[in-house]
Amino acid sequence: MRKLACAVILAAACQWAVAQDVDIETRRSTITVKVEKTGLFSAFAHNHTIQAPLFSGKLDTEKRTAMLTFHSKDMKVLDEGVKDSEKADIELTMKSDKVLDVEKFPEIRFASTSITGQEGGRYLAKGDLTLHGTTRSIEFPVAFAKDHYTGSVKLKQTDFGISPVSIAGGAVKVKDVIEVVFEIVSSSK
Repeated sequence: MRKLACAVILAAACQWAVAQDVDIETRRSTITVKVEKTGLFSAFAHNHTIQAPLFSGKLDTEKRTAMLTFHSKDMKVLDEGVKDSEKADIELTMKSDKVLDVEKFPEIRFASTSITGQEGGRYLAKGDLTLHGTTRSIEFPVAFAKDHYTGSVKLKQTDFGISPVSIAGGAVKVKDVIEVVFEIVSSSK
């Protein structure tokens, strides 16, 4: 009888531990950054879509915490209808010390300070985002459905010490506000 009780307690403890930590599929989890243009000649320029896979992440459903890390060097330009050589030039500028400075600031990190449940599988996440060596508090809505956590947040590049790219004397420039869209995929068990 004692062995059975120990087995039941051990099984319950294992299930509780599994319920706390959520395994994340890093290859399928991404951030997508939407960058828009402005300026007198902006009609001749492109908006940009940039994406990076999740490098590492941890979700704890019991404590309602999240810790996500992306490598800035893994960010890729996905612009449709743009030559590969143009994409390479855009990426080179984005990763240079003019924008992300990936050599000096290789990681983009988010660490939650609170995740509050809302109605209908929705949450409000608050936490600290570290980008370009600067940490700022942010908050954003998160939806959960079928092993996917999704949401978006708008950020000002200048809040993180990044000067939006400007060319042709400012006739074409990147807007300060960018939108970061994320999709975090948890493993099905």
